[in-house]
Amino acid sequence: MTLSNEASLHVVRPAKKQADVDKLYSKITWRLLPFLMGLWILAWLDRVNVGFAKLQMLETLKFSEAVYGLGAGIFFIGYFLFEVPSNALLQKIGAKKTIMRITIGWGVICILQAWVSTPWQFYSLRFLLGAFEAGFYPGIILYLTQWYPTDRRAKAFGTFMCASALAGVLGGPIAGTVMTGMDLTHGLHGWQWLFILEGIPSVLAGIVAYFYMTDSPDQANWLSSSEKELVRRTLEQDDKDLGHRGSDWRTVFASARVWLLIAIFFCLLCANSALTFWIPTIIRDAGYNTPMMIGWIAAGAYVFGAAGMILVGAHSDRKKEIRWHFATPAGIAAIAMAIMALLLSQSSFNPVLVIAALVVALVGTMSAIPVFWQLPNLYLTGAAAAIGVAFINSVANLAGFGAPYALGLIKNATGNLAPGLYLVAAIELLAAVLVIVGIAAMKKRREG
Repeated sequence: MTLSNEASLHVVRPAKKQADVDKLYSKITWRLLPFLMGLWILAWLDRVNVGFAKLQMLETLKFSEAVYGLGAGIFFIGYFLFEVPSNALLQKIGAKKTIMRITIGWGVICILQAWVSTPWQFYSLRFLLGAFEAGFYPGIILYLTQWYPTDRRAKAFGTFMCASALAGVLGGPIAGTVMTGMDLTHGLHGWQWLFILEGIPSVLAGIVAYFYMTDSPDQANWLSSSEKELVRRTLEQDDKDLGHRGSDWRTVFASARVWLLIAIFFCLLCANSALTFWIPTIIRDAGYNTPMMIGWIAAGAYVFGAAGMILVGAHSDRKKEIRWHFATPAGIAAIAMAIMALLLSQSSFNPVLVIAALVVALVGTMSAIPVFWQLPNLYLTGAAAAIGVAFINSVANLAGFGAPYALGLIKNATGNLAPGLYLVAAIELLAAVLVIVGIAAMKKRREG
């Protein structure tokens, strides 16, 4: 063999190996992500459908706005309390049993909400809904890390998480159709049918999950032996490249890194939850008054949000960079939110500019979420990763209870959303700053 032939052989082999890995992960992605995204859409619809049901439910049951607000928010208390135990259980019994239990559980609770008649029944079921849903999101994040190496995770996370945006697109039209078209069918109100018809698919999906999912690549009968070995070697090399990471659960609760990640994600979720619960009000305050128009504008914003999650995640993977792929969209979103607040505070403004700022704020905020989830797995592994991901998500998700409620208090006090939006913008900007400064310090300490 000539020297030139040897050189060409060395070039071809790595290229062929990379092509094999790319082909394998394309196969894994098409097997895992569509199903997991479907589950996440169901979870999101069952979580937020109470906001649509409220339009009829309060009149039927004579609930006050305060009863509704507490019931909607108490979901996050159950979510907070049960997230870590659920992820710890996933580590012991496997993903498919855990996801089956979670999905069937939240589906049954969603259906039972159709028959609430007292505030305490409403509070109890919303709390239980949060308790069952608690382990799903961090559980799937952990599950994907057992399949994908670091340089492929942002795209996988982003693709999975864009399902929440798709749920945002679908939720309004589905709720409007069910609540209008089925009101008083078989003696049930439209809001009752909404809970029933959106809960049943979750129960069925939970049963399917047990038979469709596999706990690990080694157990996947749809992968060949050579493909399983390639996944194993890819993940082992990834662990070597990352170096030492905490693997003890004590690392989670004692680590300044974990608390920094909680602070970052809390700040980001303040913005995300504020936008999620106040988008209809912002659109209405911009001058678009009909429910149909509000629904379609919100749906369009979520379409852009889904695209942003996928594109930013893919670019982060391609460039093998995390910090700036989080900070840039989060920072832009904070600026857009401040501009939106400034416009809304004026006596006269261009409604198109408000909507444009809203879309940019939503896209930037949503795009930063999947990039964030690469960070915990840079510093935690094994049982600590399972507990750590759940711990970070559960504590940070308290923003889902606090931010929308605080925004409402500020609006009641001032008569305008603008001051609250300024506050949320500042908090989201803090998330970007913490990533730029804090993650750099963590990296320097690890390398030192």
